[in-house]
Amino acid sequence: MKCQRCSKAATLHITDITGENTFEELHLCEECAQKYLHEPQVQANGKGSGGEVDELAALNQRECPHCGIKFAEFRSGGRLGCPQDYEVFREELLPLLENIHGETRHAGKAPRRQPRAKQVMAELTQLRKQLQQAVTRENYEEAAKLRDKIKQLEEV
Repeated sequence: MKCQRCSKAATLHITDITGENTFEELHLCEECAQKYLHEPQVQANGKGSGGEVDELAALNQRECPHCGIKFAEFRSGGRLGCPQDYEVFREELLPLLENIHGETRHAGKAPRRQPRAKQVMAELTQLRKQLQQAVTRENYEEAAKLRDKIKQLEEV
């Protein structure tokens, strides 16, 4: 089978599901497939709004000043180039991480056999931080609830 964009042999076959019972097949060679994967996708009706396409193209061309990786390279490879990329692409990564992990902050793991006392101490530390933040925000109802939880844990 030949590529639909040029005359080379097609090596990639893409099936786009456009509706309930409708789909669109695309047969591309390696070069055209790379171009297709990196170009902004248009909406299902074949028309992308100019602003969205321009915005997506600009986003894909944004580059980290430290390592030089472009956002399009991250999207295709799935790996960032350096630690500064997390800040450079922060706006785009937060929704992605939240979607994948359900959270945007890594909490890590605790050993299964962690002594109860250490778990309580860690929880107390966390609750005290939350209490301080609630007081700073002047959210006194939440602060009172947190204070009560702290007292309850300290009694145990």
